[in-house]
Amino acid sequence: EPLLTPRQTMEALYEVKRYIEDNLCKELNLIMVQCPLIMDKHSGFNDYLDRDGSRTPVEFPAGLGLEKRIETQVVQAVTKWKRWALKQYGCEVGQGINTDMRAVRKDYFLDHDHSSYVDQWDWEKVIKAEDRTLDTLKDVVKKLWKVIKGAEQFALENWPALRSDKYPELPDELTF
Repeated sequence: EPLLTPRQTMEALYEVKRYIEDNLCKELNLIMVQCPLIMDKHSGFNDYLDRDGSRTPVEFPAGLGLEKRIETQVVQAVTKWKRWALKQYGCEVGQGINTDMRAVRKDYFLDHDHSSYVDQWDWEKVIKAEDRTLDTLKDVVKKLWKVIKGAEQFALENWPALRSDKYPELPDELTF
């Protein structure tokens, strides 16, 4: 049985999403950027999620009125694009980007965890080679957890109906 009305659910969804975006940027020193939904097929930026050719991107020609239309694809993943974007936005060591990536994956395996429509955060940060350590990873995970726990508290404070014995609160800290 829903704990919130449909309207309250949408309000909570977008406000909590904004909370997470704002605080991810603050904790990890990121800026929000827009990533493309559609890419030139030949740009080299689209990341294919298949290794066997079974999952292909949605493709279509774009540019009505152009002498030669552009062959385009709906984004599958933005790993390569994010690396380019770090440079495009002038990110230096310790800085990065956060984007709300949306994609359509027509040949994706559908189950309780997967959909043909993807809406996910993707972030990337410039770090030095010597900072690619377990300690750095743990530090980042602690910051991510702080944001997630903060989002939970934000939601519970603003929508008290979400408090339920069926859904215990998250632990305050992670232990490694």
